[in-house]
Amino acid sequence: MSVNLKKEVSSQLDSLSEAELHQVIDRLALLKHKSRIKPAREYDEDRLATLYREFAEEDRELAEEGMMEYADGLAKGDAD
Repeated sequence: MSVNLKKEVSSQLDSLSEAELHQVIDRLALLKHKSRIKPAREYDEDRLATLYREFAEEDRELAEEGMMEYADGLAKGDAD
């Protein structure tokens, strides 16, 4: 970290109220926590496309089955 940046941060801290300093501490804790968290891994788009194709037919069948049950429920509701 450059000396000028440290001086600027120190200067800004000196001008803060105690309540603002508590907010700074909270934000610093959050920054430290975020730096320890592993970044989300990137997804292999080819693998996702393969999975999509593999399960597309099953997904379509389940969606259609659900729609038939939904339509039956609507028809029963209209009959009541």
